[in-house]
Amino acid sequence: MLLARVLTRVLGEGQLTIIDADGRSHRIEGARPGPALTMRLHDRWTGLRVAVRPRLALGESYMNGTLSVENGDIYDLLDLLGRNITAFEATPMVRWSYALQRWLRLIEQYNPIGRAQRNVAHHYDLKDQLYDFFLDRDRQYSCAYFKNGDEPLEEAQLLKKQHIAAKMLLQPGQRVLDIGSGWGGLGLFLGQQFGVDVTGVTLSREQHAVSSRRALEDGIADRVRFKLLDYREEPGRYDRIVSVGMFEHVGSAHYVEFFTKVKALLADDGVMLLHSIGRMEPPGGTNTWLRKYIFPGGYTPALSEVLSAIEQVGLWVTDMEVLRLHYAETLRHWRRRFLANREHLKQTAGYDDRFCRMWEFYLAGCEISFRYMNQMVFQLQIARRQDAVPLTRDYIVDTERGLRVSRSIAAE
Repeated sequence: MLLARVLTRVLGEGQLTIIDADGRSHRIEGARPGPALTMRLHDRWTGLRVAVRPRLALGESYMNGTLSVENGDIYDLLDLLGRNITAFEATPMVRWSYALQRWLRLIEQYNPIGRAQRNVAHHYDLKDQLYDFFLDRDRQYSCAYFKNGDEPLEEAQLLKKQHIAAKMLLQPGQRVLDIGSGWGGLGLFLGQQFGVDVTGVTLSREQHAVSSRRALEDGIADRVRFKLLDYREEPGRYDRIVSVGMFEHVGSAHYVEFFTKVKALLADDGVMLLHSIGRMEPPGGTNTWLRKYIFPGGYTPALSEVLSAIEQVGLWVTDMEVLRLHYAETLRHWRRRFLANREHLKQTAGYDDRFCRMWEFYLAGCEISFRYMNQMVFQLQIARRQDAVPLTRDYIVDTERGLRVSRSIAAE
């Protein structure tokens, strides 16, 4: 069996038994102890497809029910593969897949106005209940910030908003632009906590409707507003710009365009905070399955290509921070919440088993990519002038501490 022969060369840790469509067992033993799992193939083509195109076929086979995991779940299987990822990525088929993606990535990531909105709608304009079943109450759909690693999700997402705000050097009355404003949580937080005037732009109709309603309900729609608009069409200038979890949808062909627009939107003494998923290795491509089913047009950049674009535009990077396992912990929370609410989601939103398996694979696979592979999160503080921020980073800690003290007083 081809798949068994491929995985025999890959598996250095753990044990995997493959049961093929004829009921035959193929046992693979790693040299080092580790998890022991059984993978069952329900037709004769699945094993071949996974062996030849693993980055696409593994997810498709699980979605379609032609591959299942016994004495464990899909996360356990991906965890086992993640522990052996270096050898797995060295196989000829995976190396060929990476090479092909590098050649095609400019075409795959071409996101002009119009196409960018269609790509966003594919993911963010799904039925509203879906996100309520696995995100925190504020619907923060980006990496949380863990001080210790054991904080509840709601607390870690609040810490994220505080950490970002602390880097923005906010003052009451400043004009703030939120590029990719999501369901409005960050913009509302900044407006309420710092007295700034916030404009959020999003390409998702669902997110725009929810965020606008929230601003009205909170009574601050006069100074926190949201537009259904591509950032490239936003006029005016802003004292501060923030973008969280949107840059992954820009595409490498548009990085210079993105930062050119940022420079035009930013006041002379303005500051931007960019929060994005990235990779800790040279530029590459997007996972084939993820691009096809979850994030069409999406790409997580290498820092080298982001910094190169910033240099070309003539902006200053005034601070940089890399968050490593924070997103793995965030995804762990999301995955567990999704699984706990899976049956309820099917009943209330009408999603079928295939859709639920797709999202389970998405959340599990992304967690593994942050836990074992090349994914991380970076935060870049960017300015037009080198003197736009203080000489040292002390203000970040001071602001965060002040926000925590204020929160403690308010709770008493």
